[in-house]
Amino acid sequence: MVKSAYIHIPFCKSKCHYCSFVSFNKLNLLEDYLSALEKEIKTYYRGEDLDTLYFGGGTPSILQVKDFDRLIKLFVFSNDAEITTELNPETLNYDYLKSLYDIGINRISIGCQSFDDNILKIINRRHDASQVINAVMNAQKAGFKNISLDFIYGLPNQTNQMFIEDLKKGVNLGVEHISLYGLSIEEGCYFSKFPPQNLPNEDMQAQMYLSAVKYLTSCGFEHYEISNFSKPDYNSKHNMNYWNNEEYYGFGVAAHGYIDNVRYGNSESIEDYIVNPNKYNIERVETQKDKLEEEIFLGLRRIKGIDVNFINSKYNINFEDKYSRIIKKYTNLNLLQKTPQGYALTLEGILVSNTILAEFIE
Repeated sequence: MVKSAYIHIPFCKSKCHYCSFVSFNKLNLLEDYLSALEKEIKTYYRGEDLDTLYFGGGTPSILQVKDFDRLIKLFVFSNDAEITTELNPETLNYDYLKSLYDIGINRISIGCQSFDDNILKIINRRHDASQVINAVMNAQKAGFKNISLDFIYGLPNQTNQMFIEDLKKGVNLGVEHISLYGLSIEEGCYFSKFPPQNLPNEDMQAQMYLSAVKYLTSCGFEHYEISNFSKPDYNSKHNMNYWNNEEYYGFGVAAHGYIDNVRYGNSESIEDYIVNPNKYNIERVETQKDKLEEEIFLGLRRIKGIDVNFINSKYNINFEDKYSRIIKKYTNLNLLQKTPQGYALTLEGILVSNTILAEFIE
């Protein structure tokens, strides 16, 4: 039974220089888009009690409170459901945040990226550091007790010390969750056409990540997934659904979902989506082999790793026999470690996780 849903809000007033996500500065299409979303949700949502709902973007905070409320009311929720929205800090006054809280949104993820105003200008963010601080304080005053901040490391002119200072400011604000992402310049973003100067190299990015793990865990944050840290009991339920390889709805332009063994994606054209929101492209019908590989790939992103007995029972295999060569290779290199339940990446293994994970996919 599907317990999670993602809704993509693809509008941005301007594009960050590192961003290659599907987003548009076409606010004149907002009302038509919301109507198309309603049609898609009413067509495919089967009435399950959802444990999580997540609004991502783009910039979901472009929506008015009534827009969020209109979409939330299309679903049924379990008693302790987690309803999250991503928000940009420059528009987050107390009244807006209090209204979001009052309609049932109980978790917010704020795109901070850095507290260095010069870096924020280089990457074309619309906010400054003071607006992040005010946004968090307004959210706390409004009643939010589950606030996440996003940070990027490896930014132009950024040093390891600067990155840790950013994290200290975030921790001192009393947030419950922090996500870290290494700068990755993908095709189609501004930086791919106009490369920035003074980028930290791969070794420096690795050092930034390791320093962040050391600092955040010393502050009482649980490192529960490669990029994510939380105070006790504040793991992102929505993201854990992905990493546990559970099914989920994906609604909106460019959204992806996984239902009834089918992985699908919606059109990346907002105009096409508005005309026909009920048409999606089947990306793959999951075979047992696909499911097993997804289980391993996603499971090894969790810091606790994979449960061998669970995998053996679910897929009728002997994991240690099937993958003996890979296990031996990477445990000998201290990149993979045995746990009471199975296997997990070491911190050094996380730094080369893409290489390791690729070997499990035949």
